[in-house]
Amino acid sequence: MGSEEIGKMPEWVMQRQKALQSVHKLIHLKGPTDKITSVIIPAALAATGLSLIGRGVYHMATGKGMIE
Repeated sequence: MGSEEIGKMPEWVMQRQKALQSVHKLIHLKGPTDKITSVIIPAALAATGLSLIGRGVYHMATGKGMIE
């Protein structure tokens, strides 16, 4: 292996870099499944948390579920 081969990248690496650089979106949303991990999962967690908070506030306001 010569010294000129050390700095060269494989062709598939160059192709993937060009494909990612050509997309003009935010950097964390460039992949095909990145919207699932960056948008949908946090939104689902937030919706679940808000519904549980709302349920707790309702139960405290009405006095339901109290241990006597």
